[in-house]
Amino acid sequence: MVNTISAKNLSTLLQGKSKFALIDVREAGEYNSSHIADSSLIPRKELEFRMDVSAPAKSEHLVICDDDGRRAALAAATLEGMGFSNVSVLDRGINQWATEGFPTEWGSNVISKDFGERMEVEHHVPEIEATELHERIERGDKLVILDTRTPEEYRRFCIPGGRSMPGGELALRVTDITKDLDEDTTIIVNCAGRTRSVIGTRLLQRMGLTNIFGLKNGTAGWLLAGYDLETGADRLDLPEPSPEGLAAAEAYAARLAEEDGVRYLDMDAVQTMLDERRQDTCYFVDVRTAEEYTDGHIPGFRWFPGGQVVQRSDDILVVKNCPVVFSCDGRARATFIASWYRQFGFEEVYAVDGGTAAWAESGRRLETGSGDGAPRGLEEARSQVKLVPPQELDADRPASVIFVESSSDFSNGHVPGTRWVPRGSLELEIAEIAPDESAAIAVTCNDGQNAALAGATLKGLGYQNVSVLEGGMAAWRQAGLAVEQGLSGVMRPPTDVVVAGPERNFADMMNYLRWETALGEKYAAD
Repeated sequence: MVNTISAKNLSTLLQGKSKFALIDVREAGEYNSSHIADSSLIPRKELEFRMDVSAPAKSEHLVICDDDGRRAALAAATLEGMGFSNVSVLDRGINQWATEGFPTEWGSNVISKDFGERMEVEHHVPEIEATELHERIERGDKLVILDTRTPEEYRRFCIPGGRSMPGGELALRVTDITKDLDEDTTIIVNCAGRTRSVIGTRLLQRMGLTNIFGLKNGTAGWLLAGYDLETGADRLDLPEPSPEGLAAAEAYAARLAEEDGVRYLDMDAVQTMLDERRQDTCYFVDVRTAEEYTDGHIPGFRWFPGGQVVQRSDDILVVKNCPVVFSCDGRARATFIASWYRQFGFEEVYAVDGGTAAWAESGRRLETGSGDGAPRGLEEARSQVKLVPPQELDADRPASVIFVESSSDFSNGHVPGTRWVPRGSLELEIAEIAPDESAAIAVTCNDGQNAALAGATLKGLGYQNVSVLEGGMAAWRQAGLAVEQGLSGVMRPPTDVVVAGPERNFADMMNYLRWETALGEKYAAD
């Protein structure tokens, strides 16, 4: 029997200082529409992939919520099967929470977005309108446009002429970027909307740089002004910090640590905390580039690029009121990120003194590789189902073929004739698609992993003849087989994804930007 927690008791828990996690297991689109403030989104289909790092201590109190309690109960059973011993479900979900008059909010990563708007209001972070930037580009003014998003986002689309400079790298490398510029060169910082642009510009403002602006509303504002974005840009090279640039970054880090209360840990202290993390939750985050992390990181540290760590604090600190330790190759980047977290209001924030270099110098080993492991239970799930290669499924296709990833993944391409049944609500929907438990059913996904886990679930429900597409749609495409696109067979508009970037229509972009800007109004009124 799953334990439940009332809306009233959850509200009390949220107002306290105890360690616990509030995890929303719905899909991203549902969460974006309405969720409980300070909850972390981990869709049910991602639990096996993320929970070992999201809640490393299996004894922590996990509160699981959804809309009405049904998916949360299924998720709780999954978590208990993974070894979590203190799991509760919000009684009748967010629907009951709202019915009892408790507040919800919409949007994603609201903590950082609210913080960004506060920074802009309180520190008068300079902005430039898209129309003015366009005029300056057309005139040939001296400009450096720095895109603080991830390299993947940058490649998809960027402001014409912009160069990739992820936010976590900005303070480390800006001295070398600007040292040879003419005095009348303007630096523009942008992201997709507002937050990372504001935070990046504030960082440069605090460093003492002048003639800097954040692009108001980022690439969304550029599109709304009627201008085209550049796609496929490859200006991705990050300058190796010179001794001068590194010295400037280290000096800035020292000032931030003193002003913002960042504390440093020596190697023995880091080792002790790592050894105890399975009993006492602590988060360990390496904020360098993916390449640096892969080449060598402190064992037990997960990779999350610095700019995204600031943007997605609710994805990092899932268990509330726990310490977080940041690492880089020295002090600078870890301190920059720790400084932001201190400004957010998090109390136990640390940086590794000397980072990976000091760890190696202490005689401890560095770990190589991406750190990505297989999801929990994958091998067991694979052993319970029949794994079929693409050619075999194509030649002997059962009457029921389902796809268990997101609606956007399904629309981008699926085996012809497939029905979309999201894994998060598989048990609740499968009977309508495949009522005969004795009939053959094939499960597909992007890469074969979620399909295997879903296949094992179907076996547990009583389906006797379950096969899984080995390698998923990636293997199907590689085999050159026919692919169907669109939302074929989907009878209701999907609510599982958040449309972003240029995929938003203009009205959605405007409404989103108005909402984000409004977050700062309460600070302007103070």
